[in-house]
Amino acid sequence: PPPRALMGAGDVIAQQLVERRGLHGHHSQRTLKMTAIGFCFVGPVVGGWYRILDRLIPGATKAVAVKKMMLDQGAFAPCFLGCFLAITGVMNGLSVEQNWAKIQQDYVDALLTNYCIWPPVQIANFYFVPLVHRLAVVQCVAIVWNCYLSWKANRL
Repeated sequence: PPPRALMGAGDVIAQQLVERRGLHGHHSQRTLKMTAIGFCFVGPVVGGWYRILDRLIPGATKAVAVKKMMLDQGAFAPCFLGCFLAITGVMNGLSVEQNWAKIQQDYVDALLTNYCIWPPVQIANFYFVPLVHRLAVVQCVAIVWNCYLSWKANRL
């Protein structure tokens, strides 16, 4: 599937393999919401971020890859994750108070999980992969990450 549709694919995997809902228990509205978040937020924001990051820190040495990963994981990931959780809460119809409580409940755990997965992926991505293919590499890993995010964000 195209990169932006992978948020929906991650939700299908979360519902079927992690939550074991079965076809009759599948929440298709949730999958549509997650797909919309992928198309309207995740895809454009992440794609734009990689272009900005490449302009901020040009080059392809190991040192450049480490710098990009540090900026990506130190600045972008925490902000992105907070925004993602907030948007998901809004899409799930949570009140401002409920959404804030859900973010407080899930944010640290999601960020720590992010730090277990993404730094090694991003160092390899920034060092070995040309800019035009980076989003595709990220999306291969993101199918698993999106499954986790969907499960985390939709546990109400």
